[in-house]
Amino acid sequence: MKNLNALSISIPLTGVVATYLALGPLSGIYLIPVAFVFWGGFFALGADGAALQKIIVGGIFGALLAWLTALAILTFPIGDIVGLPVWAALAVGIGVAVAVIAANIPLFAAIPATVFGIATSFGYLLQTPDVMTMEVLTSVSLQNSVILIPLSAIAGGVFGLISGKWGAAMTREA
Repeated sequence: MKNLNALSISIPLTGVVATYLALGPLSGIYLIPVAFVFWGGFFALGADGAALQKIIVGGIFGALLAWLTALAILTFPIGDIVGLPVWAALAVGIGVAVAVIAANIPLFAAIPATVFGIATSFGYLLQTPDVMTMEVLTSVSLQNSVILIPLSAIAGGVFGLISGKWGAAMTREA
C-alpha cells in the first residue's frame, strides 16, 4: 500500500480514538484542537523520533513563554497607560522575540513548534477568558495554560507518532 493511502487510514482512525478520549474519559486532560495542531506539526517536522522531540519541547517552551507573557500582561499596569491591546501586542512581540533568539540553542531550534505552543496557549486563554486570571495562571490545575497546553502538545505528538508508525507498518511489503 502507498504511504499516503496507509496514512489516510491510520490518521483518521487514530483521530477517532484521540477525539473520543479528549471528549470522554480524558476530558479536561488535553484539548483535541491543540493536540491536532501538534499532531500536524509532528508530520511537518519529519514524522520521526527527532520530530517528536522537537514538537514536544517546542510546544512546552512556547506554552511557557505564553504563560510568562500572560502573567506580565496581568502583573504590570502598562495597559493602563498605553491601552491593553497595545500592551498585550508588545508583550507578545517580546515573547516571540525570545522564542526566535532561543532558537540559537539546538533544543529550541524548531521555531514553528514553539510558535504552535504560543499560539495555542493564547487561543485557549482568549477563548476561555475566565482562565486569564492570576488565580488560574498561578494554580496547579488543568485550567492553567502552562499545564494544559503541554499535555495537549504531548498528546498530539504521541498520536502523531502512533498514526505514523501504523501507517508505515501498512506500507511494508509482506
